[in-house]
Amino acid sequence: MTNAKRFIAGISTTVLLAGLLTGCGGNTAQSGSAGNSKQLLKMTLLAEPQALDTSVANAAVSFDILNAINEGLYRLGANGEPIPALAASMPVITNEGKTYTIKLRDNIKWSDDSPVTAKDFEYAWKRTLDPKTKADYAFMVAWIKGGDAFMNGKGSADQVQVKAIDDKTLTFTLENPIPFMTAQLSFPVFFAEKQEFVEKYGDKYAADADKLLFDGPFQLSKWDHEQSLTLVKNDKYWDKDNVKLNEVDVQIASDNNTLANLYQSNAIDVARITRDQVDQWKAKPDYQISPQLYITYVEMNEAVPALKNDKIRQALALSIDRSNLVDIVFHDGSQAPTGFVPNGTMDGNNKEFRKDAGDVLPKYDPAQAKTLLAQGLKEAGLTSFPTLKFTGDDTEDGKKALEFIQGQWKQNLGIDVTVESIPHKLRIEHGQTHQFDLLLFNWGADYNDPMTFLDCHESTSSFNESQFKDPEYDQLIEKAKAEPDGAKRAQYLVDAEKILVAKMPVAPVNFRAYSYLVKPNAKNILFFPYGSEWDLKNASVE
Repeated sequence: MTNAKRFIAGISTTVLLAGLLTGCGGNTAQSGSAGNSKQLLKMTLLAEPQALDTSVANAAVSFDILNAINEGLYRLGANGEPIPALAASMPVITNEGKTYTIKLRDNIKWSDDSPVTAKDFEYAWKRTLDPKTKADYAFMVAWIKGGDAFMNGKGSADQVQVKAIDDKTLTFTLENPIPFMTAQLSFPVFFAEKQEFVEKYGDKYAADADKLLFDGPFQLSKWDHEQSLTLVKNDKYWDKDNVKLNEVDVQIASDNNTLANLYQSNAIDVARITRDQVDQWKAKPDYQISPQLYITYVEMNEAVPALKNDKIRQALALSIDRSNLVDIVFHDGSQAPTGFVPNGTMDGNNKEFRKDAGDVLPKYDPAQAKTLLAQGLKEAGLTSFPTLKFTGDDTEDGKKALEFIQGQWKQNLGIDVTVESIPHKLRIEHGQTHQFDLLLFNWGADYNDPMTFLDCHESTSSFNESQFKDPEYDQLIEKAKAEPDGAKRAQYLVDAEKILVAKMPVAPVNFRAYSYLVKPNAKNILFFPYGSEWDLKNASVE
């Protein structure tokens, strides 16, 4: 893992927590095909895309736009499964799951009518790894053999084992087998880039609509920064006949209440709603829930003397009524957690991790928590629990969650903590530098596998903000990373999670979900639990 990933994880989860995006419809547009002849969908982002350069993009709002205007070797289907996109077929995987050979489709083109080639992928991935690019998501491409050394300035691009054999054949070799790698090739950091075009614009590449090339379902025809983006159907796209929408108008707006009102007045087609609107809509057919691979938990800094003790940490965890918290604070389809790995996460062995691992978090038990606290204080040589600071984001949800948990600890354990609500960027800095006692933290998956939730607690991980150290845990994670057998790998991860539950360096409080309103005439918009939040390739307006 890299420090860059630590930074982006915070950015991504903040955007998600804030209410990433909502979709909308209405307005005039060019004539189109079936159903609504205009085939216009109107959408909103809650923030300006920070970048539309696939190498350096690091926020979910950017990934959604990139997923519309560009395409990888594979796209995700309705169930999150990888489907050939610019690739002609599924990869041929050899060398104990480490070497991939992929054939590209015939007649795939950039929007300037030039061919998309395997060389465009090799160039893009090596550009992402180049330290000069400063790509936050380079850590993913660094899974390729030689990638980590190049990314960290200890190797060269020539040593990175990705190569265009010819215009239609790409091959690469991973350091270790990664069971979810094919699906991960749908992530924007693995998209192609045309070297000649990138170098033509240099620092200005991807800064505006006219400094971008497109190989996806749509083109970005206009980008009015901080205001709006306009997407139009890409007539050079290989599968254009299955793209129904002619235009997608995207307004940048940040007020969720305004969006809900626009939806109610039929001004937009899709909206993501927050706690206050859920009860009004949850019984209506417009309402739907999209569970996320996303967790909120309390980090406990083991550098704090009182928090070195396992029983004290367990007491803090057991005294939080997680079911009431997700209902009172979030109230949007979120669920009380039953482990560290969220529901819906696949285990790399074609099974759902949570179903195999079971419910491993101890139940809410204030009596047992009080007993554990007394035992832990005695073991730690303390006569009372010190007054610690409990820090979190200054968002509405963040503040309410801090206050709820503060009240639980007071009511059930008789202890006082001081609540501190700070801007998200500052909260991230406090976590990175371990300047906290207790920290309310959010973590969204970078990929659909338990490893994205578990390896951040390795003692050597830059994300190990609680400073948890356990040799057996480290060994299990490293075994899982190198294990080619899917069943054995999954069991290593199950065993690792059990150690986290026993030691409790972090206390999960929420498996997050999003609540949407979708008009009946907005069809086939896919919502995803990680990465890009939505996909419009097959969407239409009737």
